[in-house]
Amino acid sequence: MTGADGRSMRERMLAGERYIADDPELARELSRAARLTHRLNTMDPTDGAGLRHVLDELLGSFGEGSEIRPPFRCDYGYQTSIGARTFANFGLVVLDVARVTIGDDVQIGPNVQLLTATHPVDADARRDKWESAAPIVIGSNVWLGGGVIVCPGVTIGQNTIVGAGSVVVRDLPPNVIAVGSPARTIRNLEKDWA
Repeated sequence: MTGADGRSMRERMLAGERYIADDPELARELSRAARLTHRLNTMDPTDGAGLRHVLDELLGSFGEGSEIRPPFRCDYGYQTSIGARTFANFGLVVLDVARVTIGDDVQIGPNVQLLTATHPVDADARRDKWESAAPIVIGSNVWLGGGVIVCPGVTIGQNTIVGAGSVVVRDLPPNVIAVGSPARTIRNLEKDWA
């Protein structure tokens, strides 16, 4: 399916523009990711090499020494890049309609959600299945506590800690602790290190 401008819905999605979510080409890519995540989520959890192989095939990049404990869910996989030595506990959900970039040495608690997808406020546009997305960037050495939700377009600076259950709706600077819904900075870690 192509838009009025002649570009495919996939091209529009990758450019960060509005696209129709149930486009056949995108449906094939969603199916690919669903097959790979199903394989990952039903493997022997002690098969480190096998898990690594599936994640290398699924994700845009998966850094050396990184680990994702199943179950894991994503939309496309190839839109997600994970740095070295990053650990994600059980239940990570990455709606990677836009790019999701996770740095090195990141710690992700159980049941964290990284959500790039967004939908129009207009009810007719939603019914017509239009959506868009904004990228998420998680800096190196970030710790996301259990149940954290990171919303579309958010960047979290390096060394920042986000408390369990927080909902991050706007950028967080480096070297802070943030908690709550919406997440707010409660402590500056640079002062603690000085």
